Amino acid sequence: MELDIYYYKMIIGSLCAGVVVLTAWRILEWVWFKPKKLEKILRSQGFKGNSYSLLYGDIKQLAAAKKQARFKPINLSDDFLPRAAPTIFTAISQHGKKSFLWLGPKPLVYITDPDLIKEVLNKINNFQKPRGGNPLTKLIANGLLSAEGDKWAQHRKIMNPAFRSEKLKDMLPAMYLSSSEIMSKWAEMLSTEGKCELDVWPYLETLTSDVISRTAFGSSYAEGRKIFQLQKEQSELVMQAAQTLYLPGMRYLPTKRIRRMKEIDNETRSALKTIINKRLKAMQAGECIYDDLLGILLDSNSSEIKENRNMRHGMSVDDVIEECKLFYFAGQETTSNLLVWTMILLSQHSYWQERAREEVLQAFGSNKPDLNGLNHLKVVNMILLEILRLYPPGVVLTRAIFEDIKLGEISLPAGVLLHLPVILLHHDKEIWGDDAKEFNPGRFSDGVFKATKGKPVYFPFSSGPRICIGQNFAMLEAKMAISMILQRFSFVLSPSYTHAPYAVLTLQPQYGANLILKAL
Repeated sequence: MELDIYYYKMIIGSLCAGVVVLTAWRILEWVWFKPKKLEKILRSQGFKGNSYSLLYGDIKQLAAAKKQARFKPINLSDDFLPRAAPTIFTAISQHGKKSFLWLGPKPLVYITDPDLIKEVLNKINNFQKPRGGNPLTKLIANGLLSAEGDKWAQHRKIMNPAFRSEKLKDMLPAMYLSSSEIMSKWAEMLSTEGKCELDVWPYLETLTSDVISRTAFGSSYAEGRKIFQLQKEQSELVMQAAQTLYLPGMRYLPTKRIRRMKEIDNETRSALKTIINKRLKAMQAGECIYDDLLGILLDSNSSEIKENRNMRHGMSVDDVIEECKLFYFAGQETTSNLLVWTMILLSQHSYWQERAREEVLQAFGSNKPDLNGLNHLKVVNMILLEILRLYPPGVVLTRAIFEDIKLGEISLPAGVLLHLPVILLHHDKEIWGDDAKEFNPGRFSDGVFKATKGKPVYFPFSSGPRICIGQNFAMLEAKMAISMILQRFSFVLSPSYTHAPYAVLTLQPQYGANLILKAL
C-alpha cells in the first residue's frame, strides 16, 4: 500500500515537473528563441533594426520618443513627420526604409516599396489584420474594420447597400442641417466688426458627430452625444494601451485604466443596444424606417437571412453593435480631421481659399449645395485630396502574417507584423517631387492617377478589396461642410494657433485650431 502511494506521488511529481518544464520552454520560446530566429531571418534579407531586447523589444524607446514628440510644438514650416509619426520616423531615420523594430517579442517590418504595398493590400487572405495582441485596443470598434475571411465578406455584403450613391443622396439633408447649425453658432459669435477668434476643432467634431447621429440613427447630436463622448474618451485610452507591453491575461487586472475602458464599452454597448432594439421592434410592427444607415443595415441583414434561410448568414445584435461603434468612430473621426486640417491649411494659403470660394459661389451662390454641384467641385476636390495626402487620418496600416509567405523577392516568416507607412509615402520627395511636404493642390488637377504616375502610393482610405466602405460618405460630407463655410466666412490663422499634429488613432491638432473668422 505504501509502495503504491510512493509510486503515485512519483507519477504526480513527474507530471507536475513536466508541466513546469514545458511551460518554461514555451515562455522561453515566446520571449527569446522565436524572436531571435525571426531576427536572423530578417537580417539575412537585408532588413536592419535594433537587436532584440528580452520581452520589451523597442517599446520603451518608442514610448519615450512619442512622449517627447508630444510635448514639443513645431513651426508651420517644419517637417511634422517626427512629431506626428515618431515610431515611423525613428525606424526609418535610424535604419533606412528597409527596417524593422520590436513591439515586444514581435518584429514589425516596414514595407515601403509601392508594388509590395499593392500586393499586401490586394491579397487580403494572405495579409490579414493582426489577431490576438492587446484585446483592449479592440474595445474602440471591432466590426468590419477587423473582421476577416467569410465574416468580413458577409458583413461587407450586408453593409454595401447603406453606402451606395443613391442612399448617400438621401443623407445630404442631414449633412446640410448639421452644417447649418454650426454655421449659425459661428455667425452668432461674430463681433460688431463681423469677425471673431475661436477654436474651430470642437465645433467640427460636433458637426461630424451630429452627421453620424442623424445619418446612422436618425437622431440629433444631443441624443447621440453620450456615445460620441464615450468613444472619444475610449480612443485616448486605447492609444495608451497600444503603447504599453501587453502580457496574456492583463486585461483581467483591475487597474484604473482597464476598469474605465470596460465601463465605457459597457455603457456604449448598452446605449446602442437600446437604439437597435427599439428599431427592431418598429420593424416587427411593420414600420418602414430604412432611410438611415442603421435602418438600411437592418433591412439588408434581414433580407440576407431570409434569402439563405439561416441566421448564420446574417449579423447578430452584437455584430450590429460593433458596426455602429465603427460608424461613430471611423465616420466621425475621419471627416472631422479632414475638415480641421482643411481649414488650417486654407487659413495659411489665401490663394487656394479664394479659388475654392469662387468655385463654390459660382456653383451655388448663396443657395443650398446639391449633390450634382458638390460632385463637380474640381478645386475643392483637389484641396481635399491634398489634405488627405499631407494629413492622412491614419498614419500607418498594419497587417500580420500567420504562415511563411513570399512577398516579391522577400521571404517573410509567420509571426511577423507589417507596417505600411501611409504618411511616409505621402511625404516622399522621390514620389511627389521636391515640394512633397508643401501644400499644393494643383498636383491633383488631372486626378490621382496622373499625380501618382500610376503608382500605388496614395491610399488615405486604404486600398484594394478592403478600401474604406465609407470614403464616399466622408468626401461628400466634407464637400458639403467646406462649401457652406466658404459661402459664409473667410478665415486666417490666429496668432495664438499652435502647430502640433499628433496621432490619437487618427491624426489630430493637439492644441486645437484657433482661427479668426470673418463674415462675408
